[in-house]
Amino acid sequence: MAESSFEGRTCLVTGASSGVGEQTALGLARLGARVVIVCRSRERGERSRAAIVRASGNPAVELLLADLSSQAAIRQLAKEILAGVPAIHVLVNNAAVVNLRRATTIDGLEATFAVNHLAYFLLTNLLRERIVASAPARIVNVASDGHKFGRLDFDDLQLERRYGWWRAYTASKLANVLFTVELARRLDGSRVTANCLHPGAVASRLGHNNGRFAKVATALLKPFFLSSAQGAETSIWAASSPEVEGLSGRYFEKRKEGPTSAAARDETTAKRLWQESCRLTGLADDSL
Repeated sequence: MAESSFEGRTCLVTGASSGVGEQTALGLARLGARVVIVCRSRERGERSRAAIVRASGNPAVELLLADLSSQAAIRQLAKEILAGVPAIHVLVNNAAVVNLRRATTIDGLEATFAVNHLAYFLLTNLLRERIVASAPARIVNVASDGHKFGRLDFDDLQLERRYGWWRAYTASKLANVLFTVELARRLDGSRVTANCLHPGAVASRLGHNNGRFAKVATALLKPFFLSSAQGAETSIWAASSPEVEGLSGRYFEKRKEGPTSAAARDETTAKRLWQESCRLTGLADDSL
């Protein structure tokens, strides 16, 4: 999939109302793609869509709304996509949250795991048949170097016994890598690749939902972080570069393959996480 081939192709980017997601969508729009952005807020989403159109000169940018913490909302989003998007050549799962205190979603699930992993899992699998029919195609999951500190406790995936924001976040990012590895295995031979990446330490809105202290801390640290545009570079590269053609189940950082933790390479854990994710989202494993 060379960069010059993006005219006539469709890319879907979640969490695109700001930060890395918005810049990823902008980069793909600049390549000439039809870009569908998924945002939670209509106001911020419209603002992002307009900014992407203005900066790229590409009018083919569309907005869909969904709260990715809700599985019902994800299912409705998938229905809207399947009704209005005949082909999906690139899916970038980018939306993420950080919660200083444990919170649960409308489905009763721990919010960090629900948004950062289960939303990727559910949306991808609901769109999977369409993506395969659109091959060659790419699925790009935005993970984090933080996965190297992550641990999945299958006896306490919802962190009901012991919650910490870093524990929750790193576990969700480990889940991103494991999901990618298992997804790549299941997509083998389909001409659809699945890869994940570390965008770098980026000054973004991630964590701003935790109040004034988090916003102030982010502002103070901003000079030491990458810009959102810099953080999006690896996502855009993974979605579009000919260098990545045919590569699947890989973890990238700084536009090259990077090392993962031993836990992220455990095939048994990846398969078990898939099964648990099916159970938690109501998907039938044998249909996938």
